[in-house]
Amino acid sequence: MKRRGRLELQSVGTKIFIVLFATVVLLSAVLGISSYLMSKQIIRGQVGLASSQAIEQAADKLDFLFAEYESISRQLAVDQMLRTDLETVTRPDVDIIKKTEAETRIRNKLDAMRGSDDRLVGIRLIAPEDFSNTYASSGASATSNEDSVKERVKVIQDAKGKPVWIPGQQKGFFETFARPSVTMGRLLQNLKHPEAEYILLIEVKDEALMQTLSNLKIGQSGEVRILTADNVIVHAPNQELIETKSQIGLDARQLQSGDASFTTEDEQGVKQLVVYRQLQSVDWRIIGYAPESDFLSAADKLIWITVFVLIIAILVALAIGYYLFRMVGKPLMQLCRLMEEGERGNLRVRTNFKSKDEIGRLGQSFNKMLEQISLLVVRTNMSTEELLETAEHLAKASKDTSQNAGEIASATGEIASGAANLAVEAEKGVDIADEIGQQMDHVIGLNGAMNASAGRVIEVSRQGRGYMDNLVEKTESVSRMTGVIEENSAKLNQSTHSIRNILAPMVEMTKQTNILSLNASIEASRAGEAGKGFMVIAEEIRKLAAESNESIQTVSAVTEEIQEAIENTVNILQQVTPMFGEQLLSVKDASSIFQKVTQEMEQFVNDIQSSSASIHELRASQHVLSEFISSVSSVVQQTTASTEEVASMSSEQFKVSEELVRLSNRLEGLSETLKQSLSSFETDARGAG
Repeated sequence: MKRRGRLELQSVGTKIFIVLFATVVLLSAVLGISSYLMSKQIIRGQVGLASSQAIEQAADKLDFLFAEYESISRQLAVDQMLRTDLETVTRPDVDIIKKTEAETRIRNKLDAMRGSDDRLVGIRLIAPEDFSNTYASSGASATSNEDSVKERVKVIQDAKGKPVWIPGQQKGFFETFARPSVTMGRLLQNLKHPEAEYILLIEVKDEALMQTLSNLKIGQSGEVRILTADNVIVHAPNQELIETKSQIGLDARQLQSGDASFTTEDEQGVKQLVVYRQLQSVDWRIIGYAPESDFLSAADKLIWITVFVLIIAILVALAIGYYLFRMVGKPLMQLCRLMEEGERGNLRVRTNFKSKDEIGRLGQSFNKMLEQISLLVVRTNMSTEELLETAEHLAKASKDTSQNAGEIASATGEIASGAANLAVEAEKGVDIADEIGQQMDHVIGLNGAMNASAGRVIEVSRQGRGYMDNLVEKTESVSRMTGVIEENSAKLNQSTHSIRNILAPMVEMTKQTNILSLNASIEASRAGEAGKGFMVIAEEIRKLAAESNESIQTVSAVTEEIQEAIENTVNILQQVTPMFGEQLLSVKDASSIFQKVTQEMEQFVNDIQSSSASIHELRASQHVLSEFISSVSSVVQQTTASTEEVASMSSEQFKVSEELVRLSNRLEGLSETLKQSLSSFETDARGAG
């Protein structure tokens, strides 16, 4: 069950189902998430653009407000009447009435300006060195000599008559007012009378800035602030934050980027969308920020839409995947199981696909392929039986050849043994001839011992005659054995021709088997993955055919070597036969000579008196006999060498015959193996027909 489950997970249908399901779900999820992210990006961009435009309008209003007060300060700086009155109040030689009238005009002017603009806390003229010497409008706060106030006054003096905006202070410029304000200061220069120079301070209520920015709103809970270049708060809805460092501010990198908006996190880690604008009249920035959730909440609805679409996509993917699994995966799994049955040797399995698509065509091709393979297996079985029968005949012929080679080797061994004995006898004849020579020498000096010597000569002559008779018989036996060898060689030659006739159809049969295995490999390769199992079978059949062909070639080569050895043996025997004839004649001549010697010795005994006269003739005869025996010994040695060569060739032929028997047994074993391999295939009856 585990293996089946693992195979189902690895099937094509399951893979198609998984790929389709993953693709649909992944595409739906990616589309939904990308739509959500893109909508957030679009909303963020549109809100940023709209907020930037609103911030730009608010910045223009602030620039206009600040420019208005700078214009008022310029008017006062060039007002000749105010300049004259300031010179009058500072001159010590002016009477008190004129000085009082001048101070009254100054205060009236300041009150008039303050009364016409309720956004002002007050307008004040102070002497740079003496803060008690001051002229202020109604509503102006009291003065103080705090160090921070002196620093701010010093900044205004250093500006040399240019307007200077002092950031918002919690308690006003002199830190004596109950509400925060923003102050514009300007030195009213008088080059002719420097002692008449006063600093103009115009304190603007923080509510004036709030009114200017009242129509500006960023998001639902957004906030607008005015910051200095150091991100110190000039104005904020929460007045308690004025003069503090703003957590949300601008740095050099953001200013250089040129973007009108950016995102950052506030003190609580909430992501904020920030828009800003640099004021033209003063080095301040107006920034507005709001949590992204205020204007991205509408985009969150896309998440639920994405989840809904994703659920529908999962259901649709499940339905389509199940349909494809039923249409493709299930038939392929069935075909895979049938292929596994075919791999185990069951060639009777068939598909029952009824569709007209590629699956149906694949099933029909599978059925046709199994029919062709069944027919091939049946034909191969028939060829295997014929091969087995031929191998049995070859083994029988090889055994007969081996038996004949053994007999030839045995006969050749006997011939070699007789030749060796003949050589020994020839050597003895040489020794006897030498003894006769010695006795002949003694006969000259020892006439008195002639009778005894003659008796020994007669005895020796008789013994030599017996030896010569034995040599004649053995020589005739060797001649007859040579004839037998020639007859056996002819039989072996006929056997090799028979083996060749047997090997010819076997070679043709291996060629046909190789062609059949090649055709099976082609059919299996056409079937693709479905034919891999049958390609392995065809490859095994081809290997068996190749091994059979190699064995046949080996047997053919061995047969050629046997025939060549037999022909060489026949040629050698044809050369040896005349030599045996000559040897037989020589032995017969030697036997006749021994007979004559015996007669002469008998006559010598009968006629001892004529021995002296005949000794010289006997001496000459002894020399002739010694030379003749030497010749016989040489012939016998040649015969022995030839016989040993024949024996060696016979032994080699016996080995070749044994090798032929072994190869025949191997061929028979290969035939049995091929038959057993083919027996694992199960085919139906009509395939056999």
